[in-house]
Amino acid sequence: MVSIERTSILSFVNAHAVNLCSGSDEVLTAFRGADVILRDGIGVKAAFTALGREPGWNMNGTDFIPALLTAMAPKRVAVFGTSEPWLSRGAERIALAGGHTVVERMDGFQPIDAYVESARRCRPDVILLAMGMPRQEVVANTLKTAIERPALIINGGAIVDFLAGRVERAPLPIQRIGLEWLYRLAREPRRLFGRYVIGGVLFAHTILTLRRIAPRPGATAAHAYKEL
Repeated sequence: MVSIERTSILSFVNAHAVNLCSGSDEVLTAFRGADVILRDGIGVKAAFTALGREPGWNMNGTDFIPALLTAMAPKRVAVFGTSEPWLSRGAERIALAGGHTVVERMDGFQPIDAYVESARRCRPDVILLAMGMPRQEVVANTLKTAIERPALIINGGAIVDFLAGRVERAPLPIQRIGLEWLYRLAREPRRLFGRYVIGGVLFAHTILTLRRIAPRPGATAAHAYKEL
């Protein structure tokens, strides 16, 4: 990913992403368009364990994306997503942290063609999408086929809001035990109740369904999703 030898998409899958994919073939297709998918969160870890699979590392984007950008030599970066003033503040943090040049910034509420036109014009090495799921995954797939030079497209969710200070991180001990979602729910219960509480029930149902189907001979995740 650091070398950017070809156009590729980096995505993250958390419990919310699993819920979105289980409810829409279009969204599932959008996530499958990623070249690299990393596990994000304790929910997906529990799901892997329930399905008898090794969960690997928790590579949540809030921590990994800044580390990835810092590891790169200075690049031309386009930031598409969120709104002002958070967009400009987040872009400034990106530029300062890695010595990158932010060649374009655009809020996350434009037509997809606007992002394609912008990327073709400013020719970034890295495109950071901060639009939320699943819109950013759809935009990423469109950009991948439309831009004319190698680029790393990162589906970053709320990363720009975090960098800009719009969303407060949980204290480090809470982060380390995987309960940052609970901290955010306590601070914004009205906005996040549907995602974390109702979404948690839906996620558990999905995993139980996958667990029931997976042991059958020849069964795959794709077969399981069709039966949800």
